[in-house]
Amino acid sequence: MLCKNIPICIERKINTVIPWPTVCSREYMPEGPSIVILKEELAIFEGKKVLNVAGSVKSFDIRLLKNKPVSFKTWGKHFLICLPKFTIRIHLMLFGSYLIDDRKKAKPRLHLQFSKGEVNFHACAVRLIEEPLDEVYDWSADVMNKSWSNKNALAKLKDLPDMLVCDAILDQDIFSGAGNIFKNEVLFRIRVHPGSKVGDLPEAKRSELVKQVVKYAFDFLKWKKAGVLKKHWQVHTKKECPRCKIPLQKAYMGKTKRRTFYCENCQKKY
Repeated sequence: MLCKNIPICIERKINTVIPWPTVCSREYMPEGPSIVILKEELAIFEGKKVLNVAGSVKSFDIRLLKNKPVSFKTWGKHFLICLPKFTIRIHLMLFGSYLIDDRKKAKPRLHLQFSKGEVNFHACAVRLIEEPLDEVYDWSADVMNKSWSNKNALAKLKDLPDMLVCDAILDQDIFSGAGNIFKNEVLFRIRVHPGSKVGDLPEAKRSELVKQVVKYAFDFLKWKKAGVLKKHWQVHTKKECPRCKIPLQKAYMGKTKRRTFYCENCQKKY
């Protein structure tokens, strides 16, 4: 059985599929919790040397990885393969996938062979980072990182009073790892209309927004591991408001024009 362009899909030689790919349709870019799952799945290679490397990457010499030990980190939607003196950043984009101990017929973007296994990344962006990661990434912006800061997120929101809340949740400089599912579900949880401006939200409501984005990240992780994420969607891709029992609105809102589902009755526009 092969992975067919489903984000965050893992398959093994025994042809069994980890349950969570069924909750990621091809319409969704993998969100932060999915990348955390990727890191957990590749923990078996932590500290191991790359014995062979191949792939279609042309932007740098991938042979740099050979015979070097690896460790793994995540920042939002970025998967980071850390080696001595440099890092490889993997972004799975919209159709990216990875396979452990299995292969597709198509040439991978990046293939890493270890003494007891391999991983193949497909349809993803691969970049070489030579700077120290602490100079590249603001760890306090990653909603799943132990360095996450509510205070910093609130300060960033305060500096963007004219930004729509639907754009704010998708801003990776504020909420790294949050995506379109987050946006729809969190705004429904806190009863805020996606067309509200950040500066019009009461201070308490902005604080609630920040806390709920983080809470939803860990709910997402728990549900996705259990293969039940989609069952917990309240409004994302739904037609009826579970609170008001009236039709939900569907629009393409904000700078990114991503699909937005909301209730005009119980989500207040500030």
